[in-house]
Amino acid sequence: MCGILAVLGCADTSLARRSRIIELSRRLRHRGPDWSGIHCYQDCYLAHQRLAIVDPASGDQPLYNEDRTIVVTVNGEIYNHSELRAKLKNHQFRTGSDCEVIAHLYEEYGEDCVDMLDGMFSFVLLDTRDKSFIAARDAIGITPLYVGWGLDGSTWFASEMKALSDDCERFMSFLPGHIYSSKNGGMRQWYNPPWFSEHIPSTPYDRLFLREAFEKAVIKRLMTDVPFGVLLSGGLDSSLVAAVASRHLSEVKSAIQWGSRLHTFCVGLKGSPDLKAAREVADYLGTIHHEFHFTVQEGIDALEEVIYHIETYDVTTIRASTPMFLMSRKIKSLGVKMVLSGEGSDEIFGGYLYFHKAPNKEEFHQETCRKIKALHLYDCLRANKSTSAWGLEARVPFLDKNFINIAMDIDPEWKMIKPGRIEKWILRNAFDDEQNPYLPKHILYRQKEQFSDGVGYSWIDGLKDHANEHVSDAMMTHAKYVYPENTPSTKEAYYYRTIFEKFFPKNAARSTVPGGPSVACSTAKAVEWDAAWANNLDPSGRAALGVHAAAYDEVKEKTPIVDDSMNSLPQKLKEDVVMVANAATTAV
Repeated sequence: MCGILAVLGCADTSLARRSRIIELSRRLRHRGPDWSGIHCYQDCYLAHQRLAIVDPASGDQPLYNEDRTIVVTVNGEIYNHSELRAKLKNHQFRTGSDCEVIAHLYEEYGEDCVDMLDGMFSFVLLDTRDKSFIAARDAIGITPLYVGWGLDGSTWFASEMKALSDDCERFMSFLPGHIYSSKNGGMRQWYNPPWFSEHIPSTPYDRLFLREAFEKAVIKRLMTDVPFGVLLSGGLDSSLVAAVASRHLSEVKSAIQWGSRLHTFCVGLKGSPDLKAAREVADYLGTIHHEFHFTVQEGIDALEEVIYHIETYDVTTIRASTPMFLMSRKIKSLGVKMVLSGEGSDEIFGGYLYFHKAPNKEEFHQETCRKIKALHLYDCLRANKSTSAWGLEARVPFLDKNFINIAMDIDPEWKMIKPGRIEKWILRNAFDDEQNPYLPKHILYRQKEQFSDGVGYSWIDGLKDHANEHVSDAMMTHAKYVYPENTPSTKEAYYYRTIFEKFFPKNAARSTVPGGPSVACSTAKAVEWDAAWANNLDPSGRAALGVHAAAYDEVKEKTPIVDDSMNSLPQKLKEDVVMVANAATTAV
């Protein structure tokens, strides 16, 4: 994962301006510590901080076409670059970089080249023949990109807000699936699949078709020339990524250089649910497993640095980013530069526990659409920036374009949570192979744990206690005056907001962060599904009252899922009964 900064149409073309852009680009060096590059053409500047994953020796950026009239600076990976090169046989490539293909594609196809790319990317391309430029971001917004405007008429693009916030009068998050064109007068949407309109699909569920699509998504992301691994929490999504990667690793080129035994990584408080589950999955798959511990105090000590890097004050994002940030530092110290991760599954399949309360398949599907469209503001932002803070790249197979289109075309009746059918049942069922198991049954059917919960429940409780010590009741009383936009509703949210404002004090910065009520990571619309949620707005999965097996104590004591008569049953049978009881309780 790299860092890009582009400034186009500067009124000032002095040496001082070039030096300033280089200085701002260095704010992104954590994203790309391997090389720095800059291209200057009249009043346009394209800068790049490189993390070398594919072709480390010769793929430095910016990249060019044959006569260097087209210049591009790219953050991301183009998984189908070999197929695209085959279409460009009359072009001469200078490097083995997957991103060089963009310059040549543009020369042949113009702006339509963006839709031909299969990967995660954000890039800025300058055509010096007519001094036009385009900027584009991948379909879902896996890689971050911001756009800003200077008082001198300049247009800015940067991988992170910190590289342009000081010099732009206004800036915003660049919309996923969009292209900015100087020729055609601004932003337009290039990615518009059928699900985007939230129309209710009717395609029957085909378990083998879904399985095959996901396996292809994982395999294509094993494209690398550097050491890599999988982030393994022990939950369904990361376990499936690890299982598929482990099964197919020997088939890909990277196994020749780095070995055919997969490395997996997990982080948590000692004794946390994730550590235990991840160890069990790693043992089953035979991976080389690395387990990292952190304490609540270590997490609290890192909060300021985390918020600076992830550039948000959203509560659930900060809760989950902190362990990931700490783990990424450890992973990078081992010499690993790329990891696969399980983000996106819960949005596609309705895996968050509040989906138990979806009143019908129409509401269920529309909520999944809303969640996918907002991923760039939450889980994609977290996964990218908390890893990139240490020069580590995260790839997300569930957000493969083809896989999303297939999964979102399934009749949502199949995704609905019903008695005996746990959340994400169709995904679990797709990989429930009796003849050649991918995972143990009890892992395949483990209840959803949000990452910030799974690392240890005391992590969230510790954050709340810490915030209570630093934010007074009087501060909360005046919160609507101090922060009239996205007013914090809890002391924890207020505490994070004060840290964010210290680093990013402009109105434009705070407007890049979404707001609104949420329960267990729901959108504001889904809060309406259960009247009881209005008094329990918290992004933790434990806030899904009557659903989570470890719901907040005061509720759990009133609504036990099972009673003492089950104590004599075998553990596996108890787990199965609890799973069914969870679904049945919320379906009533």
